[in-house]
Amino acid sequence: MSNESEEFSTEIVQRGVENNGPNDGPVSSSVKVRPRIPDFLSSVNLKYVKLGYGYLIKKRLYLLLAPPLLAILIHHIGKFTMEDLFFKYNITEGLFISGVLLLMLYIYIDSTPTSTYLIDFSCFRPSNDYKISKAEFIELSKRSGNFNESAIKFQEQVLKKSGIGDETYLPKAVFRPGYTSTLKEGREELSMVMFGAIKNLLAATKVKPKDIKILIVNCGILNTTPSISSMVINHFKLRPDIRSFNLGGMGCAAGITAVDLAKDLLDAYPRSYALVVSTEAVSYSWYSGNDYDMLLPNCFFRMGASAVLLSNYRLDRWRAKYELKQLVRTHKGMDNKSFKSIHQREDNEGKKGLSISKEIIEVGGNALKANITTLGPLVLPVSEQLHFFTNLLFKKKKTKPYIPDYKLAFQHVCALATSKNVLDEIQKNLELTEEYMEASRKTLERFGNTSSSSNWYELAYLEFNKRIKKGDRVCQIAFGSGFMCNSVVWKALRNVGKPKQSPWIEDDN
Repeated sequence: MSNESEEFSTEIVQRGVENNGPNDGPVSSSVKVRPRIPDFLSSVNLKYVKLGYGYLIKKRLYLLLAPPLLAILIHHIGKFTMEDLFFKYNITEGLFISGVLLLMLYIYIDSTPTSTYLIDFSCFRPSNDYKISKAEFIELSKRSGNFNESAIKFQEQVLKKSGIGDETYLPKAVFRPGYTSTLKEGREELSMVMFGAIKNLLAATKVKPKDIKILIVNCGILNTTPSISSMVINHFKLRPDIRSFNLGGMGCAAGITAVDLAKDLLDAYPRSYALVVSTEAVSYSWYSGNDYDMLLPNCFFRMGASAVLLSNYRLDRWRAKYELKQLVRTHKGMDNKSFKSIHQREDNEGKKGLSISKEIIEVGGNALKANITTLGPLVLPVSEQLHFFTNLLFKKKKTKPYIPDYKLAFQHVCALATSKNVLDEIQKNLELTEEYMEASRKTLERFGNTSSSSNWYELAYLEFNKRIKKGDRVCQIAFGSGFMCNSVVWKALRNVGKPKQSPWIEDDN
């Protein structure tokens, strides 16, 4: 087997690999550049533009139907004279007008989207006992005896380019010699991070556990019996008729998927609170072998969890931080390359781990491009959309189409904190400034990739630095296995001040 290394990305980070198999030799300094994120400016897929406008029309159906119905109503009222109204009132005409008014009222009530409010959220920060620097990571890996020399050198190179700092959190038990993940350790880690985040959220919102009618928990790798959502119900003694759901296998994009499910359930159950918990059990997904494509998650994933409280109470608008405006989910699972890009498997020695394919950079880029193209019609100003279509209709051959300026659609971007290289590529292709990328880069440096909760650590960073002003729109973007790219846009309902509890507030814990 050749020991030649190729530089490619997982979650768009450059790394070496040897035919996706075990690597016994040293990592070569020579590299072959793998494909990067597809150039967003090279082409536009009108299928996703059409899909975006389909969502827009569906969400605004009542606005399209109301004008013609109102015109019909005005037309019939215009035929009435004073004599008709006071002396010769036509019962048929009156019934017709009443019917039109009732129909308009029904369409308005049925088609108007129910507002979903984000009351508050909390991100858990482990104690300092779990802090680990990059140097300590490598030293503990050497002492464990679980990795050969080539695997250790590979992880060292990845960490240098990762964008991760020296104060992230990791359960150090994973460095035990011969470490094998157990349900006990996975449950203990989840209990610590999940319960901590939920406890802080309930304390901040003053919402009682019995008032929560909907619970959604997502964790990619660890799924137990009883379920993780049942662990939450048991610990906080939630109500017996709670609508609880447990999402697994969706990776880092599951947090936004959970928000989408929560919104649908809130539409079905008026006057309800929904609790969304996003986490990952690092101790359970840890890989103790030597396959390069399975070592990458070890380098990037760190401990963390978020808890988000959503509501559809109309009065909660006055105390909520944000209102959900748009949410777009893009799934590329019908394509085999996308489907196989991230998957859990066993190596030649039977050791389980999360495998990342060499095509992940291309897969992720295509999914992001499709998602952003679909989102455009829902968030971009009309002037930008007109400019786009005018350029598309009248542009000369072999010239690149005009790509709308997404900075006009939202004031803040929280792109999943995966790696330095993936954030560089997102910034380049969406033409974002450093200010837009600051929350993602700082989160990656301070907390690493906390999977589906990463987007919330980024929003917590913006709040901690008092960046959120009333009317601001925040776009969260996440990727996940399948392959998925999800995005959600929140509108700030007030100036968000520095929170009393935040993972960014340093203390001596």
